Amino acid sequence: MNTNPHFQDADAFYEQLLDAHTGLGREDSELLNARLILLLANQIGDAGVLKACIDAARDMPATPG
Repeated sequence: MNTNPHFQDADAFYEQLLDAHTGLGREDSELLNARLILLLANQIGDAGVLKACIDAARDMPATPG
């Protein structure tokens, strides 16, 4: 699992993500996130890497710092 920053343009991605949620209610926003997670997981494909990512995400603090 790669934990080093690997974005070509993190700010642009964040803006695209925010824009994708514009006008959505909470339920539709959560569905968008779920679909995006599944699409990105499909791009990774490796079950071991996906498990490591899930574990790492659970262990991350809720807020930075």
